[in-house]
Amino acid sequence: MPRSNRITIALDAMGGDHGVSVVVPAALDFLNNDQDVDLILVGNEDLIKQHLNGYDSGRLVIQHASQEVGMDEPPSKALRGKKDSSMRVAINLVHEGVADACVSSGNTGALMATARFVLKMLPGIDRPAIISTLPSVEGHSWMLDLGANVDCTAEHLFQFAVMGSELVASVDGNAAPRVGLLNVGLEEIKGNGQVKRAHELLVNSSLNYIGYVEGDNIYTGGVDLVVCDGFVGNVSLKSSEGVAKLFRHYLSLSFKRNILTKLAGLIAMPVLNHFRNSVDPRNYNGAGFLGLRGIVVKSHGGADVLAFENAIAMAKKEIMTDVSAHIAQGVERQFMNRGET
Repeated sequence: MPRSNRITIALDAMGGDHGVSVVVPAALDFLNNDQDVDLILVGNEDLIKQHLNGYDSGRLVIQHASQEVGMDEPPSKALRGKKDSSMRVAINLVHEGVADACVSSGNTGALMATARFVLKMLPGIDRPAIISTLPSVEGHSWMLDLGANVDCTAEHLFQFAVMGSELVASVDGNAAPRVGLLNVGLEEIKGNGQVKRAHELLVNSSLNYIGYVEGDNIYTGGVDLVVCDGFVGNVSLKSSEGVAKLFRHYLSLSFKRNILTKLAGLIAMPVLNHFRNSVDPRNYNGAGFLGLRGIVVKSHGGADVLAFENAIAMAKKEIMTDVSAHIAQGVERQFMNRGET
């Protein structure tokens, strides 16, 4: 498959809870709304064609893959035993230069393992990290790691901060993003040894490091990038999604109590719709795997069409801003500042 000069994104059509039933319509919607991108649907060709309903465009092609990775499949099994999975083939297209990025809703562990094996790591980076946006009073904040690395050293956290800072600078056009290290308090004496050591590394870096931040700062502003290990990050992410659902649930019940509250709900509908869109997790879908020699974006496994479209849009942003190159340059600068070669 020849490489064009246009932006090309490979989509794992079989991944996630819904597979082609979400990925294909999301791809078609995205193509209708964006004229600068070509898409490759990777997966079972016959099944994909059934969902395309006769759609024919030079901007969308199908790359057949005979296997798919289950959502609960061990990463080692997917990596070794499914070399023709839709996930693996999509990542291979990035490695071969046919595609500029890959987007998948599939098994996170398998996607990370496969991407790391195929694309390899950038120089100076030990582990990939997952980054995404969360709503805040200032619009949004970025957070990493969101689950790729449960156990991290202080050096890993420092690398995450460097990578995240470069992405925020590139994607948001923020020349000096405020970097905060997530901790159980703001005082110097608080935190475990890993966090305290990472704090020291960040204080002595050239990043715009503002010190420790607490969980509420993720949403109340004052910080552009929140750094933590994958265990804490994933729990924080899932907790925020749960709180948003809980709030919407009780808000809905409150407006349905009687005729007066229903009328109040109708009057408040424009405000409620704006609020819903502001905190809707679908609008923040699309988590980048940072540290790889290529762009891979993870969509939520249960993503619907709108959410998957936003994941594709995130991949386009990373391509347009050449995030991988900026990260490599940022890591090199930090090593020079620390006197490392």
